[in-house]
Amino acid sequence: MTKIKPYKDSDLGKKEQVTKMFDTISGDYDGLNRVISFGIDIKWRKKVVKLVKETNPETILDIATGTGDLAINLAETNATKIIGLDISSGMLEIGKEKIKKKALDSKIDMVLGDSENMPFEDNSFDAITVAFGVRNFETLENGLKEIYRVLKPNGTFVILETSIPTKTPYKQGYKFYTKNILPLIGKLFSKDRSAYKYLCESASVFPYGEALNNILRKIGFINVEDFPQTFGVATIYKSSK
Repeated sequence: MTKIKPYKDSDLGKKEQVTKMFDTISGDYDGLNRVISFGIDIKWRKKVVKLVKETNPETILDIATGTGDLAINLAETNATKIIGLDISSGMLEIGKEKIKKKALDSKIDMVLGDSENMPFEDNSFDAITVAFGVRNFETLENGLKEIYRVLKPNGTFVILETSIPTKTPYKQGYKFYTKNILPLIGKLFSKDRSAYKYLCESASVFPYGEALNNILRKIGFINVEDFPQTFGVATIYKSSK
């Protein structure tokens, strides 16, 4: 897999660049995401919550939680503790404010940390989720191995990630949108032009569908399934340990 970085003229590693990028765009992120996805990402997250809810977990870890949208949605489950983990302090600060306003402080903890080296014991969580975060891992397999480590046996792992439509005319429409429209929106509304260019480019080279299913199986996950969303512009992956 080609390693795409946000800032091509920087000597920093991908992890450091991604941290810097999300700290920079944290204030724009929520509003811009609604514009870019036409609000459909809200519907996708609800489907993730439904899949997690079916397993009735007590403890949930939401990795690359960002500003906490999915962690907040997961509060609808019967879980007694939800942890949102992210490498960007800027994103977490916004997430903490949102959680406070919704009076969910006692249920959701926001933790600063690296998804490829997590500060949790083995077999700690009944369910783990990642929404639009796995493609930002420095090394995909390292991140997935860490997730496998901290997930309890029989625990559920759900990924929501961008993918590329394979059928005409959706494939052509997606290519035009990501190449021409999305970077323009990012340029108009965000103070970091490189960020949304990176988000497009990283999505275009990231493995999806059966390619990602096979990587999950290689790590050791079982019962691997994928559910394409909205003509294939995103995919939900469900597996277990």
